[in-house]
Amino acid sequence: MTEPMRADLSGVDELTANLTHRVCVGDQSSRNAVVYGDRMALIDGPTRISYRELESLANAVGRGLRDLGVQRGDRVALALQNRWEFVVTFFGCAKLGAIVVPLNVALMPAELTFQLDDSGASVLVTEQPLLALAEAAVRGTGVRDVRVVGAAPATVGDVPAAPWESLIAVDDSRLEVIVEDRDVLHCLYTSGTTSAPKGVLTSHVAVQLGALSSALAFGLRADVDESVMPLVLPMFHVTALDAILLSSLVTGMTVLLHRGFDPAAVAQNFVDHPVTHLTMLPAMWGALLQQPALGQADTGRLVSGCYAMAPMPADLLAALRARFPQAAFILGSGQTETTPASQMQWVGHQGTKDDSWGPAVATTEVQVMGPDARLLERGQEGEIVYRTPQLMDGYWHNPEANAESLAGGWFHGGDIGYLDEDGVVWFTDRSKDMVKTGGENVSSVEVERILLAHEAVAECAVVGRPDERWGEAVTAYVVLGADTTATRDELRAHCREHLAGFKVPKTIELVDALPKTATGKIRKVELRG
Repeated sequence: MTEPMRADLSGVDELTANLTHRVCVGDQSSRNAVVYGDRMALIDGPTRISYRELESLANAVGRGLRDLGVQRGDRVALALQNRWEFVVTFFGCAKLGAIVVPLNVALMPAELTFQLDDSGASVLVTEQPLLALAEAAVRGTGVRDVRVVGAAPATVGDVPAAPWESLIAVDDSRLEVIVEDRDVLHCLYTSGTTSAPKGVLTSHVAVQLGALSSALAFGLRADVDESVMPLVLPMFHVTALDAILLSSLVTGMTVLLHRGFDPAAVAQNFVDHPVTHLTMLPAMWGALLQQPALGQADTGRLVSGCYAMAPMPADLLAALRARFPQAAFILGSGQTETTPASQMQWVGHQGTKDDSWGPAVATTEVQVMGPDARLLERGQEGEIVYRTPQLMDGYWHNPEANAESLAGGWFHGGDIGYLDEDGVVWFTDRSKDMVKTGGENVSSVEVERILLAHEAVAECAVVGRPDERWGEAVTAYVVLGADTTATRDELRAHCREHLAGFKVPKTIELVDALPKTATGKIRKVELRG
């Protein structure tokens, strides 16, 4: 066997070798500070953070976390809305080699308790408006310290608490510790179809490649002119965090942070700033068009209007292209496990392939697989599968799911579709019992379990039905038991007691029977319509 060619670095200390060769997302803010300096990185209401200040704060918070006892591989959970402290803490953790666990603050406390406990988070960073949620979530977990943006009590739940500002160390010099390319950067929880949510472990190199790939697909580029991206999708999701925020910062854009979606506030962004790029859900774009402030704004700088999570209704797409004729409106898609975007429509596909997912991005190979694990020809329908260096390392504490998801040498995303003659991906159905509504994944099995716990429900089936506002609307078909009664409102109230708001069915249909196969399996394809 030929001796492998490897450089002899025995004369170089380990830290130096690591710092000069590695992929570490925390290094991105250091590079940005050198190139972009005093250019604004983040605007959060009255707070303006330059790229130089972002680097300084990230180093100071990283050092503050280290002083708190956080080390490489330790988990830091973030229960925060979109705010500049989220971004600073994220980069501070990345520099330290700590693993970020962003928490979906729309979930129920018990769901967050599971994620804190399952991930092994030792520190929770939250904010004053979310204290009641945080207090309920931390009880009985391994969290030993809580830091609060805003007014901080002495304890949160049964855990000592202090102001977030106390994390900012006096020393803001560059924090340099060993972080390896395949060290886990963040653990994001995604809904399971038949069991508890799964923790998706994603490495520094996967996230860095994803940010660069998304920047290329979005058409982002560093330049002397100011580029501006409002960010309205929540950063506790992979799309906003990795595909939008990091790809924007990598190219020197100014990111306008929104706590949530307010169409009037987004319209005002166009009045106050030269907005060049914007990614929202289709329903958000529709609401933006209704805002009177757009009539007083200079919208001519917008060059990219990306939409995500669901196809755009044809009439809305036409209205947007008429209102912003200089902008390309294209769909991007992907999932937590593949660090989106995985597919992105090309500008030249506007008007011809608007309902597609678009071709694979530069760093991802997409194929279609048959039930025998054989890759199919163009035009043949099967499961959409992936190979990409942006793929997660795997699911936390779930070897069975890891083996299943990588069967046949490809990652299985659970979607059905085909590739056309141009290599464009077309989605046709979903093989997993998952509903994608308003940017959130909802397990239909979880909603069915709650409905079946109601004494009047004999059978039920939950599906996602096409919806112009939500992409898919959580829809429940319910068969009541003999000699029982329950109204739709009563069933919906029951769901609200046990489910996060976005999981509660938008529509509940009371039916006499559910369509089934000869073997008794519910035919959900008929219910989806």
